[in-house]
Amino acid sequence: MQIPIEHMLISYLMKFFSLCLFCFFGFAVSLSAQDNRVRPKIGLTLSGGGAKGLAHIGILKAIDSAGLKIDYITGTSMGAIVGALYASGYSGNDIEKLRKNIDFDVLFSNNVPLKTLSMEEKSQYSRFAIELPFINNKIRLTTGVISGQELNMKFSELFFHVYDVHDFNQFKIPFKCMATDLETGDLVVMDTGNIITALRATMAIPSVFSAITRNNQKLVDGGLVRNFPVKNVKEMGADIVIGSNVTSGLSKIDKIKNPVDVLLQLAFFREAGDFKEELPLTDIYIHLPLENYNTASFGSSKEIMQIGLETGRLYYPIFKKLADSINAIAPTTAKPENEFDNKSVFITEYVVRGLRKTTVPFFIHLMNFYDYKKYTAAQINKNIRRAYGSRYYNSIGYSLDPVSKDTARIIFTVEENPNTYLKAGLYYTRFRGINVNLNITSRDFIIPNSRSMVSLSVGESTQIEVEHFQYLGRIKNVAFIAGFRLDNQTISTYQNFSLDGAYKQNFSQGFINFQNSGNNKVAAGIGTAFEYINFSPSIRSVTETKGRFTDVKSYVYLKFDNVNQIFFPSRGLKINMELAHVYNQKPNLTLFKDGLPVIPSNLNFNNYSRLALDACLFVPINKSFTFLSDFQAGINFTNDPNPLNNFLIGGLNGNFRNQVRFAGFQEATVNSSSVAALQLGLRFNPANNIYITGRANALIKDFATNNNATSGFDGLTGYALTFAYKTPIGPVELSAMYSDQSKKVQSYILVGIPF
Repeated sequence: MQIPIEHMLISYLMKFFSLCLFCFFGFAVSLSAQDNRVRPKIGLTLSGGGAKGLAHIGILKAIDSAGLKIDYITGTSMGAIVGALYASGYSGNDIEKLRKNIDFDVLFSNNVPLKTLSMEEKSQYSRFAIELPFINNKIRLTTGVISGQELNMKFSELFFHVYDVHDFNQFKIPFKCMATDLETGDLVVMDTGNIITALRATMAIPSVFSAITRNNQKLVDGGLVRNFPVKNVKEMGADIVIGSNVTSGLSKIDKIKNPVDVLLQLAFFREAGDFKEELPLTDIYIHLPLENYNTASFGSSKEIMQIGLETGRLYYPIFKKLADSINAIAPTTAKPENEFDNKSVFITEYVVRGLRKTTVPFFIHLMNFYDYKKYTAAQINKNIRRAYGSRYYNSIGYSLDPVSKDTARIIFTVEENPNTYLKAGLYYTRFRGINVNLNITSRDFIIPNSRSMVSLSVGESTQIEVEHFQYLGRIKNVAFIAGFRLDNQTISTYQNFSLDGAYKQNFSQGFINFQNSGNNKVAAGIGTAFEYINFSPSIRSVTETKGRFTDVKSYVYLKFDNVNQIFFPSRGLKINMELAHVYNQKPNLTLFKDGLPVIPSNLNFNNYSRLALDACLFVPINKSFTFLSDFQAGINFTNDPNPLNNFLIGGLNGNFRNQVRFAGFQEATVNSSSVAALQLGLRFNPANNIYITGRANALIKDFATNNNATSGFDGLTGYALTFAYKTPIGPVELSAMYSDQSKKVQSYILVGIPF
């Protein structure tokens, strides 16, 4: 990355001033050596600035390269986070590596990482665009304030090696950070207590992050009062102060364009005055040229880091000269390496605070947590994620209270979610038409340790889903599931890939399952369902079926899901497989041909077994490209013809009875008793929320039996090109499809989130 011309001019001026600084520091150190040879203390102050604060890492790397020992550190907001890491033992290189491995979109949001959710919650998460809590018989609006669950857990891992240090002066480098008292507006200087609580407070931007309670005070971002705390590092004993600033002061009038900008400008008036007092106390002032970025520019973290590295290189000669001069008085000993990854603590006892609706045993068992056992930070967070993934809890944090060396009791602080949520969404496809999705989900509504829900889709088609999920076992990994599904829709029929007619299908199913999900990736179960299917002609065709039949289906199923996000995943594997035996079929049907009943109908309803498999793979190629693969198979293990139980081929999205998705055809274009389809694709993400996907697929059908309702073994090929935009109500997708067999170009549209 190249630095702009004006910044290069600044660098030349800096080199000139650096010669003056060399002389100044050389003279100062010489006098000090002649007097009493007392080593001068170096203080470092890092300003707040959100994403821009990542540039401080480049300054730290330059300080490390120069061999300059820092004696005191102060910081605010992101500057405090970077400073605390450095003070607790991380090097500049260590912090840079940490930055590369952090997903800021997850860290600074209320979105629940998909890998955290339990298997039963993954199928429901993000199905509805709006989720509102229902409390005391009233609908409450969400605040939009970030609770910071992932932030808490990340900080817990990063600072686990200093869990027993409650005096920040005992860090490898003494440290202080700034916060603002929400009630009085006064500055709060934090140098004792829990480092994670302190860091959460110093970065709690009002209206973005929730305020942090500490020592009976509600604390928010220290940048409102003191964003560049040089006075504090001087008070700690610094003789020479290095100040790294990533902010540009108050916004110019032409940059204030909306009410939010006005509020932020007003909020930082006081800090702007304080900065004028702090700046003259700085001996080496570093202003990083980040005017083109803002506090939320985490998507540009690489570019911000590069500016920090380039600026650090410009200041390296100054740091090196200062280090050499100081080391001539008193050589600096190398800092011992920290063991960040292998630190473990023996937990003797647990305490849980904040529970009102769930019980301590339920919470501890849901985490699968045991006392009198050694834990690393990663292991504790794994346990926390297991409970958090149940969606019973809005936030789960912890602190460690030292008992003796490497031994502590753990104190969990929990905030529960409301028991009941109302959800809503909207979607459109040509197959389903326009529909509104509604849902009510309640936990522990009928009996404890349960989740009950009712979902309804109304519009041009009707779908209903009712489910009760009952947790069983100590760690709640076993479940009893009872439910009901209904799907009323109109399905078009085709002859030789041309529209022939349409019929209404009323499909309903009642089911009972027993499921085991040992972790958040895999679930396996057995179940039995009673099914009712009713057919009636909607648009006359050559061949029609009218009437109904029922059956019983017993099955085993396996689910695997470790994809990284619901919409447009870029990594992971998702598998749904069901092996079933269908029996006790009771038909009451009439087959019509050219409007006349066919007797006998030649439809056979003997018992048979069936396999349904859907496996999707997502592999990232680079930041912008993702490889997609989808293998589907559906086989009815019977030689008896019955197109009413066959698989229906076509469509890019959705899910209805016996569907096999296929790029090139609309839903239910082809009917077959056995199908194996492979789809390959490439997705391009040129900008935020924009996706372009190319797909090619091929299938073989009618390969598993000797007698089929269709014309025998056959193959099909098709293609699709999709432009998609991710909106707050869900994806909007516009596709063009083509099949080599139909010789037709067709359009396909999806708006919103299908039921």
